[in-house]
Amino acid sequence: MEKVIIGVDPHKLSATIEVVDDRENALGSGRFTTDKAGFAAMRTYVKQWSDREWAVEGSLGVGRRLAQRLLEAGERVVDVPAKLAARARLLDTGHGRKTDVHDAHSVAVAAVRAKDLRVLVPDDQLQALRMLVDHRDQLSNRRVRTVNRLHRLLGELAPGKENKDITALQAKTILARVRARDIAGKTRRRLAVDELADLIAIEKKVKTLTTEIKTTVTQRGSHLMDLPGVGPVVAARILADVGDVARFANRNRFASWTGTAPLEASSGEQTVTGFPERATAG
Repeated sequence: MEKVIIGVDPHKLSATIEVVDDRENALGSGRFTTDKAGFAAMRTYVKQWSDREWAVEGSLGVGRRLAQRLLEAGERVVDVPAKLAARARLLDTGHGRKTDVHDAHSVAVAAVRAKDLRVLVPDDQLQALRMLVDHRDQLSNRRVRTVNRLHRLLGELAPGKENKDITALQAKTILARVRARDIAGKTRRRLAVDELADLIAIEKKVKTLTTEIKTTVTQRGSHLMDLPGVGPVVAARILADVGDVARFANRNRFASWTGTAPLEASSGEQTVTGFPERATAG
């Protein structure tokens, strides 16, 4: 049986696919949910084509989870950049109108025509690193909200004593000196004690995660932390967001994606060099 390409337009709750041969003839299509039952139904549907390759648009973005599930199931998966799929859609339809069906078809066609698409490979360690750094970011956001609530309560309990960037130790010292007498003051102090306990717990988790992240970055053999100003968290975020750096043909492509490639603009005798906004990961 000839090889087929399965173009995938992924969404959070669903995925639309189209199966084409190497002459871009449509052989099948469908829309499936991304839950366990929908994923199983999608794989059952494509089993009629034994020699198959999945082409997922945005495998490092919205299609990341679906691409990883396919890899874990033993499927062959390639990444189709969003710009490549958009170009195929425009040339194929003449108007570039976006629908899930058109998008799946465009992804499949782009995969047929392209010769050097990046083949995805399972990388459990990178997935784990991405989860760790994402979780740390979430904890950091929780810490900011907790500190803001604690700061407000302390400002009411001991006006003028709280600092803008208060630490857990400073908050503990202030609370130790507060002697609330009425029910409102006692309630306010109890809530502040609860917030302080949450702050201490969050900071402990952040510290533990940072240590684990540093260990994982080191185990990957990365030298990013050798750069001035780059610690384990920044290094982990770079590794998690970039993924396989081999997906960039050269350093100029990488600089363009990160928004660090300067662009010259001129008007008359004036020449200005600026930097574009960072491109969205596809």
